[in-house]
Amino acid sequence: MRTLERDQVKALLSAVQSGSIGIDDAVERIRTLPFERIDHIATLDHHRELRSGIPEVVLGEHKRAEDIARLLLALSGGGGGALATRVEAAKAKEVLAAVTGARYHQRARIIEVVPAAQKPVTGGDIAVVSAGTSDLPVADEAAITCAFLGHEPLRIDDIGVAGLPRTLAASEKLRDARVVIAVAGMEGALPGVLAGLIPAPIVAVPTSIGYGVGAGGLAAVLTMLATCAPGVSVVNIDNGFGAAVCAVRALGRA
Repeated sequence: MRTLERDQVKALLSAVQSGSIGIDDAVERIRTLPFERIDHIATLDHHRELRSGIPEVVLGEHKRAEDIARLLLALSGGGGGALATRVEAAKAKEVLAAVTGARYHQRARIIEVVPAAQKPVTGGDIAVVSAGTSDLPVADEAAITCAFLGHEPLRIDDIGVAGLPRTLAASEKLRDARVVIAVAGMEGALPGVLAGLIPAPIVAVPTSIGYGVGAGGLAAVLTMLATCAPGVSVVNIDNGFGAAVCAVRALGRA
């Protein structure tokens, strides 16, 4: 058995069979037996989704293509699909050659292994918006992650506050969303403005887009943290994946 230590599973099943522990107790114990060692590369957490609702995802940055491929194959072996983020195009080409069914989202730098059986997908609960077209790679990362996790997002792009009428027009389309992921670089004002216009909580994603004192996204982070509009939570710079997980978890607990 791949995801659990065989001896532990056999002992647990024997205990259930003998009646020394109940089924509910056994389920709780299974939650703590989730890992698979992949040589010297990683120890995969196969039961993360069971515990937290979100499966383990491969961070492709600084990993070799062959290692990314092995991890994706191991994670998707049960038919549930897999995701790798921050994978550059050259490495992605090698990974796609090794992993059947994988596809590459180039702008988002994501490799996705589609689940064998389509997961139920809801639409419209999450919206992903971007301030400008330079923010699209991070917005794509958030949107693709949301879809992989079962929530096809509403997308509205290029609605930054430099053209406030377009921000106001977009806000009308966002009123039915339950969570909004707002991606912005430069001064990072978009999330705070939206928080004053719509009822949904805002997950703000600062991007590293900007000149000089923008300092690689630091100015955007500070603006988002200092906004006077309540209801804005801020993730790290360029962290579209983390924003998507926050939004999906928020829906799961709503």
